[in-house]
Amino acid sequence: MRFGYVIPSGTAAEQLELALLAEQHGWDGVFVWEAAYGIDAWTLLGAMAARTSHVKLGTMLTPLPWRRPWKVASQVLTLDQISNGRAILAVGLGAVDDFLGTTGDELDRKIRAEMLDEGIDLIRGLWNGELAYSGSHYKIDLSGRTDLAVTSQPVQRHIPIWTVGAWPRPKSMERILRCDGLLPNVWRDDHWDRASADEVGPMLDWLRERGGAGEEFDFVAEGTTPPEDASDIIQPFADAGATWWLESDWSGFEIPADRQAALAKRIQAGPPKLNAT
Repeated sequence: MRFGYVIPSGTAAEQLELALLAEQHGWDGVFVWEAAYGIDAWTLLGAMAARTSHVKLGTMLTPLPWRRPWKVASQVLTLDQISNGRAILAVGLGAVDDFLGTTGDELDRKIRAEMLDEGIDLIRGLWNGELAYSGSHYKIDLSGRTDLAVTSQPVQRHIPIWTVGAWPRPKSMERILRCDGLLPNVWRDDHWDRASADEVGPMLDWLRERGGAGEEFDFVAEGTTPPEDASDIIQPFADAGATWWLESDWSGFEIPADRQAALAKRIQAGPPKLNAT
């Protein structure tokens, strides 16, 4: 299992320093929040890429229907080149929340789902050298750009795309069959929630029965752990087949003066420990 840290807040300089700490203290990945307005995620990730050497880098997550997919493809490609092949793209529909504000973007869930599907296909196609795409929501033709074959190739043979899957909704889960990782979102009675360790196996089985979740597929679990032994939290996920644990504390965006110090302290303690030894 790999361990990533999601940086929830801070100025660009503060988040960059936290990323450097994460690499120094054994984390496998650093992820940043992408919002409508605020610190630009991709500029920040580029700075992190230039100052680090081995941590994976990505957003958690990019609301793809509210972005131009060819622009996102360009940003991830650039990050992959600067980082020498460490980019991960995590995408979802985008949360509708008054706290996040309104920007005039599409709110209809069905339409956003269609845009997400087309966006994923368009991005993957561009990275594979397919410079024309025509769908219901997006059309692009860059076939006249002969320079792209030289300047715009990813370092990774296959940049991973992690996508939110709503369990147990078949249409949402079927989208994961075309992607490289699952960010699980589970419906419980009247709200969405993180997946439990008991739900990892059934989700993976569902995907494998339909030809997905192959050898390089990632199941991404998330939550918070104490800096001491976290075997009781992490081990059940690892045993069930989860490949990544993201330490993600979304406890609030009211930022006290000591918030960054608390984040730094948790990062410096290192990834969750699976046993006391």
